[in-house]
Amino acid sequence: QVQVVESGGGWVQTGGSLRLSCTASGRTFSRYAMGWFRQAPGKEREFVASIDSSGGDTLYADSEKGRFGISRDNAKNEVYLQMNSLKPDDTAIYYCAARSTSSAYRGTYGNWGQGTQVTVSS
Repeated sequence: QVQVVESGGGWVQTGGSLRLSCTASGRTFSRYAMGWFRQAPGKEREFVASIDSSGGDTLYADSEKGRFGISRDNAKNEVYLQMNSLKPDDTAIYYCAARSTSSAYRGTYGNWGQGTQVTVSS
């Protein structure tokens, strides 16, 4: 199994950008699909983006298409979420998660990080 730790959250103004990073432990990182989720105050956790184990295929929530980009570097055991044109509705705790499957996936994940806070001010 892999363990993941998120970083890169913070405060940004509307229209700004942030890049989140997720660092995974373990030698089998390249066998895992990775996902980003978020949970806003008072709301359920929701899918943001996923990338397959090789980095060749991605999935996005409809609301993030064109604004967010997910990528990974298997040599560094890292996955990234580049977020552009941020809006106050993007304010949430962002979680990185790993799934022991090769394909990008928007459903259930088994390995979760503690999350990183992203706050977008208007």
